[in-house]
Amino acid sequence: MYGHPSPPAGPPGFGPPPPAYTPYPSYAPSAPQVPPGPDFLAADRHNSVVVDASGVAFEMRGLTADFPWPVIRSVHYRAGADEKVLMVAVVHVDGRVFECLVNAKRREELQQWFAELAAVLGHYRPMG
Repeated sequence: MYGHPSPPAGPPGFGPPPPAYTPYPSYAPSAPQVPPGPDFLAADRHNSVVVDASGVAFEMRGLTADFPWPVIRSVHYRAGADEKVLMVAVVHVDGRVFECLVNAKRREELQQWFAELAAVLGHYRPMG
């Protein structure tokens, strides 16, 4: 006989599993969904800080660092030495600290940023 021999037959009643067979559903943990809410933006010529439903983002002279809420242990902020600089620090869950500085044009603008940032962080991190 020409061609390839046919594969041997397996025991009766056995065969390949049905197509697309999945024995267990996937129960992969997902990040908690944060409801949309207020946003915060402070920016100067070189740097910016954004806080929104996805987390905290820093942009420093063209480089961006994004911190989603599940990787943030805490967020801290204060005024710089000349009282016209917003200093924001993100503490990562592994203990690393990342900081961004944004210059305000006036002290009043810095005070406005403080009020807005407190409200936004209170929305997304009420316990932190």
